[in-house]
Amino acid sequence: MKVIICGAGQVGWQIARHLSGERNDVTVVDSNPDLVRRATDSLDVQGIAGFASYPDVLARAGAEDAEMIIAATHSDEVNMVTCQIAHSVFGVNRKIARLRSQSYLEAIYSDLYRRDHMPIDVVISPEREVASAALQRLSAPAAFDTEVFMDGKAHLLGITIEEECPVVNTPLRQLTDLFSTLRATVVGVRREGSLFAPEAKDQLFVGDDCYVFCHVADIARTMEIFGKKQSKQERVVLVGGGNVGLAVAQALEQRAKRVRTKVIEKNRHCAERAAEALERTIVLNGDGLDSGLLAEAGIARADAMLAITDDDKTNMLACVRAKSEGCPYVIALINDPTLVPLMGPLGIDAYINPRATTVSSILRHIRHGRVRAVYSVGDAEAEVIEAEVLSTSPLAGSRIADIEFPEGVLVGAVRKGDKIIRPMGSTRIDEGDIVAIFALAEDVPEVERLMQVSIDFF
Repeated sequence: MKVIICGAGQVGWQIARHLSGERNDVTVVDSNPDLVRRATDSLDVQGIAGFASYPDVLARAGAEDAEMIIAATHSDEVNMVTCQIAHSVFGVNRKIARLRSQSYLEAIYSDLYRRDHMPIDVVISPEREVASAALQRLSAPAAFDTEVFMDGKAHLLGITIEEECPVVNTPLRQLTDLFSTLRATVVGVRREGSLFAPEAKDQLFVGDDCYVFCHVADIARTMEIFGKKQSKQERVVLVGGGNVGLAVAQALEQRAKRVRTKVIEKNRHCAERAAEALERTIVLNGDGLDSGLLAEAGIARADAMLAITDDDKTNMLACVRAKSEGCPYVIALINDPTLVPLMGPLGIDAYINPRATTVSSILRHIRHGRVRAVYSVGDAEAEVIEAEVLSTSPLAGSRIADIEFPEGVLVGAVRKGDKIIRPMGSTRIDEGDIVAIFALAEDVPEVERLMQVSIDFF
């Protein structure tokens, strides 16, 4: 498939890495020659330096015979115009745009937008994706990462192994014997910075970050087995009352069980806007790093604090301050992936990477229709792919033990009808089953071959 990616920043680069690694014809366009050079030097892609919205630039990028265009520059206006030009001038079939402005999003989601006037097939809102990720983190407060699969019936949980974990130094195969009814599978382990798919003989050690695929009904039991206590989230403090903070606060207000929420926002205009939009949430205007203001927000009695401003360092310091004031669980919004290794030493329980959530959302929309969901793990080190098994797939009719998966691939769960089961070697995969597969980045193409799916337009 021929794809044009407009924007060679972190999101565009990661998408280009995925697509080019799967033998697609990818061209990257960016107005910054250095970013284009970085992409062409490190990836098997072509590069064009120029403004993505210019017809002549798109023509040089090969828009006349491109099947998809992904507009992910830093400008909403450039992204929208790029999609318009791609449609009107070149007839590109599928167009995806990343839009940040709340005004544009409100128009689009309130049906003021019309495809004939602004032909965008898929709109990706980083702020909405981040707000959704924040709410997922709150739903499993003892996990550093979470994602929902199989229509909400299964979750991927990121769990850090600590001293009090009852299954430390236990071979994974023994976990099956010890907890025979537990519908949970360890699919990935990060040890000393390296991510791998564990074998049955492998053990979990203190300091490991493991990824566990789990039935939603067994989340609490799984967390307990891994030494994590589930706490109720009845009092939450949000540092940052911009679009993300406002979306999170509104979602918490709509929950059936009341969550007492307080928002701290430094910008007076944003604070006033949040106060007007929220009904039961207290909004405080001030600096989230101010210990006096945190005390006024009741940080010592809070069950969780989310630092979701647009500044990484502010978010990290706010989490550290909240921890020192007695808050048991803190989440930081981190744009720079190089800061992630500091989370553990600083005592920050979980983080949200906006670029990773955006990349996952875009990948979810560009996969073939049989692929139901895609989640990018870590810094695009691996993917969890949820897909339906086709009759033509080598998986159909085979036992898991008989399938020649690469070493970096594990099946996390199998859904047969409405029943989700933990995969065993003897589990037979049939046509129409839904499978969730963990695959290291280099093994994704082989998984797609086995699933008989490919990156393609709908």
